[in-house]
Amino acid sequence: MNPILECHNLTKKYGGKTALNQINLSLKPGRIIGLLGPNGSGKTTLIKLINGLLTPTSGELRIQGKMPGVATKSIVSYLPERTYLDESMRIYEVVEMFDAFYMDFDKNKAYQMLQKVHLDTRSYIKTLSKGNKEKVQLILVMSRRAKLYCLDEPIAGVDPAARDYILSTIINNYEEDATILLSTHLITDVENILDEVVFIQDGNIRMQEEVETIRSEKGKSVDDLFREVFRC
Repeated sequence: MNPILECHNLTKKYGGKTALNQINLSLKPGRIIGLLGPNGSGKTTLIKLINGLLTPTSGELRIQGKMPGVATKSIVSYLPERTYLDESMRIYEVVEMFDAFYMDFDKNKAYQMLQKVHLDTRSYIKTLSKGNKEKVQLILVMSRRAKLYCLDEPIAGVDPAARDYILSTIINNYEEDATILLSTHLITDVENILDEVVFIQDGNIRMQEEVETIRSEKGKSVDDLFREVFRC
């Protein structure tokens, strides 16, 4: 099975700082993968490179064999770490905008998920709590039939109830052959949904391993191993 994502000696520098240092990475389809590391480790930089929001300083990144650009917009669905919705819009207006913009967007699925969390689609985005804004953004992202979902800190700063809903939405609303790359530093909250983890620190890949292998061969939880590797 061909990888959904491949990085070869991928490097990104900002001025004199190296955010990613010649990383090599290959991700398979049909997986939920945790991109785990301390704040400032390079997680967001990698996700922005995948989405074509940054360009590499050197090296190569391919999504289904294609360089990030117009051709990969229909492959990747992206949830950024910060709220990006226009606060002056109503929820239904944002849904209709996504429907017009993305050929693979399932509008009915989006409305069904919004109904399940009892969100009035006539509500303005600016009136929503942080947790509900996160829910709306995630529903929009997961209503696309993408091949690679990049979720950057989807559960940061929300209450436990919203966190549970977000994780449930992630595992129940993606295509079987798609891959989810989930960036977070909240290991214990996401560990149970992960198939694989990538540990990253100071722009370097420290480890890539199956979660089941960590548990069976190392006799540790992902959180325990994370603390050991990063000496938290």
